[in-house]
Amino acid sequence: MLLRQFPKIRVGIFTFIAASSAVVQATQTGLCYSIMHTKARTPEYPRSNAKKFLVPAEFVDWKVPFPEYKPVDYTSKHILQMPPYADPDIRKGPANVPLKYNALDTTYNTDRKSYIGEYEVVQGVPRNPVGRTGMIGRGDLGRWGPNHAADPVVTRWKRDSSGEKVMKEGKPVLEIVAIQRRDCKEWALPGGMVDPGDTVTNTLKKEFGEEALNSLEVSPEENKRIQESLEHLFHHGTLVFQGYIDDPRNTDNAWMESQAVNFHDDSGNAFNKFTLQAGDDAQNVKWVEVSHELRLYANHLDLVKEVAMKHKAYW
Repeated sequence: MLLRQFPKIRVGIFTFIAASSAVVQATQTGLCYSIMHTKARTPEYPRSNAKKFLVPAEFVDWKVPFPEYKPVDYTSKHILQMPPYADPDIRKGPANVPLKYNALDTTYNTDRKSYIGEYEVVQGVPRNPVGRTGMIGRGDLGRWGPNHAADPVVTRWKRDSSGEKVMKEGKPVLEIVAIQRRDCKEWALPGGMVDPGDTVTNTLKKEFGEEALNSLEVSPEENKRIQESLEHLFHHGTLVFQGYIDDPRNTDNAWMESQAVNFHDDSGNAFNKFTLQAGDDAQNVKWVEVSHELRLYANHLDLVKEVAMKHKAYW
């Protein structure tokens, strides 16, 4: 998604560089963090019996010769059935209308640009810019190349019974809204995929409403109240990350990228109006204390850490 779709969000200056193709780094005004390309190389592909070809860390970089490399070819049956968000299987024959890589593809109503720069197209399909994963095809991802998601990081200060901020090691403690995913049972941020033609801003509100407030199951009147409140609460946010996500669903030809936006309730009153209720893809939802001991899906912990650092909170 283009950054101009975030007119209300403060955006820092991000630069993305490949520090060996196994690591993607993002820097923002002196802040630096790394996303290791490890979960994308897990031996078993999620929700399938497919096994990836094992890629040692020293052979992740495409520039390193790896003549033994024989990636497993896998695209889920669900994706091959062409749900609305899925691209055609272009390796079985050319699409009626060619896909436009590294560009805004208006024909398919999707942005195929990567947040980390221009990616290569090899034998007609995109090549994962971070490195080998042990699998070709799209796995369970709909798009060839980058598949864009949006992750809202909703925070507030943890407070004691008297309303005072809870402190640890001289720093205030943050809480985030986390959901437990139905598919893998891991805890994660309540985000989701950006639908064709949709904006990141709308996706952030929609996914939080559906997964953390169960907006799909409430009455029309209650859903309207939820949407009006979310419109106000999500009016301002801070972009904390945009780039490649080290996701177990990634393949050599399809990968996850995300924009993560922090919506902070400094007073603690705004989100008290809502009752957290898991819905859609979420099994459970709750406020979770932020610390280095958290365990979250994919590299969501890295995103939460960035938010904690920005708020000078306990980590």
